[in-house]
Amino acid sequence: MKKQAVLFVLGAALVGTAQAQYPILDAVATRVIEKYQSASCEELWQKRSAPKSPEEERALAFLEQDPQARTIFIDKVAGAVVNKMFTCGMIP
Repeated sequence: MKKQAVLFVLGAALVGTAQAQYPILDAVATRVIEKYQSASCEELWQKRSAPKSPEEERALAFLEQDPQARTIFIDKVAGAVVNKMFTCGMIP
């Protein structure tokens, strides 16, 4: 039991360290979460078919090139985004 607690604490520390390496990524993830939480389903459906902005293209390119940053970003936004998509009927 003690060993599991130590491993959990070490894992949490590593995640915290990884997130500290990407403060801009953390801010972007927070903006994405806020966007999904405040948008209506109709707005999300419209934005889904709209072309991506240059800022979004740069962010996607960065996430494609950095697997660690991509993992941190997805771990942070996944719950809020998927929950809203489910509510809006965007996923079964």
